[in-house]
Order: sequence, then C-alpha cells, then structure tokens
Amino acid sequence: MPLTGVFFIPSNPNASTSLATVTERLNSAFGKEPALVGRWALEHKLMRDTPSCLPPSAAQRQSTPKLTQFLSLTHYPNHGFIYASQPSNNDVGPSASTSTPNPSSSQSSQPTGVAMPMIMATVPLQSTGAIYQHFVYACQPFWCHRHTVTVLGGMVYEIGDFRVRVGDVRQTQPVARVRGTVVEIEWRGPALVTTLSALYQSKRQESGQASNPYSWRDEKNDEDEDSGIDLAFSDGVEEADIDAEYAVTASLIREFWAELGVEGAREAIIVPDVGKEVKAHLREMKQRNKSKSAQKGREEGTGQQMDEDPDPDAGVDVARQFMEIFRFNR
Repeated sequence: MPLTGVFFIPSNPNASTSLATVTERLNSAFGKEPALVGRWALEHKLMRDTPSCLPPSAAQRQSTPKLTQFLSLTHYPNHGFIYASQPSNNDVGPSASTSTPNPSSSQSSQPTGVAMPMIMATVPLQSTGAIYQHFVYACQPFWCHRHTVTVLGGMVYEIGDFRVRVGDVRQTQPVARVRGTVVEIEWRGPALVTTLSALYQSKRQESGQASNPYSWRDEKNDEDEDSGIDLAFSDGVEEADIDAEYAVTASLIREFWAELGVEGAREAIIVPDVGKEVKAHLREMKQRNKSKSAQKGREEGTGQQMDEDPDPDAGVDVARQFMEIFRFNR
C-alpha cells in the first residue's frame, strides 16, 4: 500500500490551469531527472442526501449532509472505490444528523461541516457504474447527484523515490467547466507499510485466501521457517509505528511539494482513516500468531477460492485523499 499525498490547485472557470506551471517546475526543480513513464486518468462522482422538506424543530440539531462518493483510478484497475457517510445511532432518515468527527481527523484537510465518520468499500470496477445508477434512479428521492469530475490523459513522472501524477480536473456534470489541477505524489522508497501489505497479500495468495479479506488458511506452510520469520516481523510492529511512518512520509511529500513553489494548493495527506486497512492487516497477523491452530480449524474445508481481486484494499488511502479534495459544491 503506497504512501501518497494529493494536492489540488483550483482555477477560475475562464482562466488557465496550473498544469503547465507544475510541469515546468518539475523540470526546473529536478533538472533532467523527471521521466515521463505513462498516462493516468480518474473519474469521481459526488452525491449527497436530499434535505428534508419538513422544518427542523427547536430541539433538533442542524443536520450535517451525508455524502456518497464514487471513484475510479486507472492505476488501480481491479476495483472502484465507494466512500459513504456512516449513519449514526439516531438516524431515522437520510437527512438525520450524523456522528461528530473522529478526533484523529485534526491533521487532515477535511472541510468544515462534512459528515463524519466515513466508510470505505471497494467493488469490482464493472459494478461501480451499476451501483451508481442504482443511487441515481432507485434512490432519487433521497440522494441527488452534485457533480462528476474527471482527469483524462494525465501524466506520470518518475523522480527518484517519488512517482508524480499530474492532470487537469474537468467537471463534466452538471455544467462542463475546468476545476483546476491535481497532483498525486507517491513515495516509492523503503516503507514499513509497503512491507506489511506485501507480506499480508503474499500469505493470502499462498494459502488460497477465501472471500474474507482478513482471514486465510494455513496448510503445509504452518511449520515453514520463512513463515515463522514473517510472523516474527509482524509481531515486532505496533500501530504506533505505522502512524509514525505516515507522519514522516507526509513530511517528505510536503518537502517535495515545497520544492515546486506552487502557491494556493489544498492538500490531502493525513486524512481521516488513513492507514486503517494496513492496521487491520497487522492486527490479523498478530492474532494469527496467538491462535494459529484455532484459526486453521475454523477455516479448513470451506472450499472457497482466492478472490479474483488480488488486493481488494489497494489504493484505499489515495482514494480517500482524492475524495477529500473533490468535495466541491457539496
């Protein structure tokens, strides 16, 4: 799971974007080092709940809008991302108030008034459109489409230990207009998070992972010496280490961005729930160490096969970052 940061430079509808400026700064700041290695694209749709037609009572708090976001990224072709406001215990309708933000979001670029917490899910890419159409038609009285934005023909650069994706963001619905330029900066150097994710996926693939992303079956590898080394590695890692690595990598990404000297950008790096999945993987591996025999007994004989998606959690952190940025006109 790569560590990333996303920066967005907004532009006026009739003005040019900052794409040319960012590209020129990449070349001037890093000399001949930037190498164009490919293209990328995305599509993002934002929906929000429809406000109630009934006036709020004096005792009722002002409702916080609920959001559902759909995102597809060409560099994660196996699945699309759906990010939705989590209902609170007191919800009785689509416009009921939601829980207060999680305190861990204090370092994020979360806009004021956005419903929290959010739930992230990945679905097969071919199903994303069908789910969106369901919201548009079947749930029309409760949800309204706010906008669709795209990046088409974005550029991908390799610069040392960083991979940089840049592209113009264009709104296609409800009114066609230019929104600005987005820059994704991915750290590709050594990282604890990347190692943990690779180890987790390797164990899933070796054991014929069933549909539950947080379980696997061990067979002949139970006594494998390499497996023991892998498990010892996970036992030596704590969730605080993951948080610390995200913080350090965020500093590296911000330093890289500062080298470009582009003003007026909004950033999304340490956003709510960043690292949630890799922490869940770590807890699962630790639990497996404590109850290996019980885990094997529960899962053997299910006859389930490995998911078609080799890594259903791939890209969830960067998806959250893009979705934080793309909450225009919510």
